[in-house]
Amino acid sequence: MSHPNRKTREFIPSGVPGLDHVLKGGFIREGFYLLQADPGSGKTTVALQYVLSRLKAGEPCLYVTLTESRADLEDASDSHGWSLDGLDICDLTADAAQAVGESKASVFHPAETELGDTTKAILAAVEQTKPQHVVFDGLAELRLLSGDSLRYRRQLLALKQFFKERKITVLLLDDRSAPFGDIQPESLVGANIVMERFLPEYGKARRRLFVTKVRGSNFREGYNDYEIADGGVVVHPRLVAAEHHERFDRTTHPSGVAALDEMLAGGLTTGTTTLLLGPAGVGKSTVAMQYVAQTLRKGERAAVFTFDEVIDTLFDRSEKLCRDLIGGPRKYQAEGLLHAQQIDAAELTAGAFAHEVRRSVETGTKVIVIDSLNGYMNAMPEERFLITHLHELFAYLNQKGVVTIMVVAQHGLMVGGMSEIDVSYLADTVLLFRYFEAHGEIRQAVSVFKKRTGLHQRTVRELRITEAGVQVGEPLVGFRGIMTGTPEYEGKTRMIGQNGVPPQGDA
Repeated sequence: MSHPNRKTREFIPSGVPGLDHVLKGGFIREGFYLLQADPGSGKTTVALQYVLSRLKAGEPCLYVTLTESRADLEDASDSHGWSLDGLDICDLTADAAQAVGESKASVFHPAETELGDTTKAILAAVEQTKPQHVVFDGLAELRLLSGDSLRYRRQLLALKQFFKERKITVLLLDDRSAPFGDIQPESLVGANIVMERFLPEYGKARRRLFVTKVRGSNFREGYNDYEIADGGVVVHPRLVAAEHHERFDRTTHPSGVAALDEMLAGGLTTGTTTLLLGPAGVGKSTVAMQYVAQTLRKGERAAVFTFDEVIDTLFDRSEKLCRDLIGGPRKYQAEGLLHAQQIDAAELTAGAFAHEVRRSVETGTKVIVIDSLNGYMNAMPEERFLITHLHELFAYLNQKGVVTIMVVAQHGLMVGGMSEIDVSYLADTVLLFRYFEAHGEIRQAVSVFKKRTGLHQRTVRELRITEAGVQVGEPLVGFRGIMTGTPEYEGKTRMIGQNGVPPQGDA
C-alpha cells in the first residue's frame, strides 16, 4: 500500500530501446541525470535519442555543448538517419576552448556578483528557449573551467538549483577524461548511468552499461549489454528469469520417430531443457532438427540459433526431414513460422544473444534449438559467468513453457571424452549419442541418459540418418560394450522410421 503523502513520480521515455526497462520506467521528470562514458561509448548518441524523442512528443529541448560542435552533432545524427530540425543547440565549443585555463571562470551562486561567460551563455539560452529538457554535454570542461574541486562543486550545485526552479529535466554528459579530484559528480546528481567499452582479443568492441543510483526510484542493478547500430543505441537488459513466471499446461512434444518417442515415454516435455551430447557428426543436430520439423507439421513456431554452420547448409541437410512439408524449411522461414538465425561468433555478446532468444519467445515460439553450446562458448571466450548466463536463459525458457534443445559436441571421434562445457546439470533430459563398430561398419547409437519429468527407457538403440530421414532401431539387446565404442555384436535389429514404419531393406 502506497503512503498517502508520497509524491507520485512521472516517468518519461528515454528514447533508447531497453534503457527504460533498466531504469524501471524511464527518466524521472525534472530529474538531474549524469551519464558517464568513455570516448566512443555512445553517450552523445544516447543524448540525441533522448532529446529527439522528446521533440516528437512536442516538448521543447535544448542541447548545450562544450565538446561536440554543431557540425559534429549533425554528422552524428545524419549517420543514424535523424534530423536535428526543431532542436535548439547552444554551441559553446569555441568559447570553452578559449576559456580553459583562464582565471576568468567563476561560480554561479546567489551570493556572486559576476558570472563567467560560459555560465552566462548557458543561462541565457535556457531563458530564451524555455526548454523542458536540457542536455549538457561538457561536464569535464566545466570541471576544468572551475579550476578546483570546491568551485566545481558549487558551480554544479548552482546549476542544479537553477534547473530545478524551472522544472527542467537535465542529462549531464561526462567523458571522464579530466581528473575528478576530491569531488565525485555522482554524489551531486539524482541519478548516475555509466557506459563502458572494451575490446576483446578478437571481434568488435563489447559495450555494457550499469546504473549506480536513481534517487526516488528503483532500477535494475548489474551490467546490461548494449550495441550501437543503425538507428542508435539499443540496450539489452540483463535477463532475470524470476520476473517471467508463466502458467502453462505441461504436454509431451514428440519427434515423429516412433522408437525415439518410445524411449522418452512419448517425447520431450514442454518447459524443459534437453541436452544432445556426443562426438562430432554423430547425428545430434539432425535429431534436433527432427523436433523442429515435427513442430512445423503441427503449425507451431520453432527457432534455430546456429553457431557452427551457415543457414543454407542447415537447410540443405534438413530437407530430408521435411519431405512431407511442401517448400521445405525455407518456405516456413519465409512465412515466419520458422526463425533460423546464424550467429556471428565475433559479433555477439551474451546479453545480445539472450535478447534474440527472448524476442523469439515473445512471438510464440514453442521449440528452440541452440546448435551448439561449444560455438556459444567459443564466441565469447572473454565473457565471464557464461554458465550463469545460460542458467538464467534456460530457466526463463522453461518458465515460458518452451521446449529447449541444446547441442554439445564432446571431444573425440568414436566415443567422445568429457566436454569442457559441463552443463548436464542444467538439462532436464540428456540424450547420449555414440559411435560403435560392428562387422567392419561404423554405426551410431542413442540412449536416454536422464529425464527428470518422467519415465524413460534405459536401452541403447541404433540410430541411422539416411535420405529417408531419422531412423531408430529396437533395443540393442545383443550388444555388449557399445558405450565404450568396442562392442561385441550378436544378431540384427529392426529399424523404425517416422510414424513407426520400418524402411525398406531392414530385417
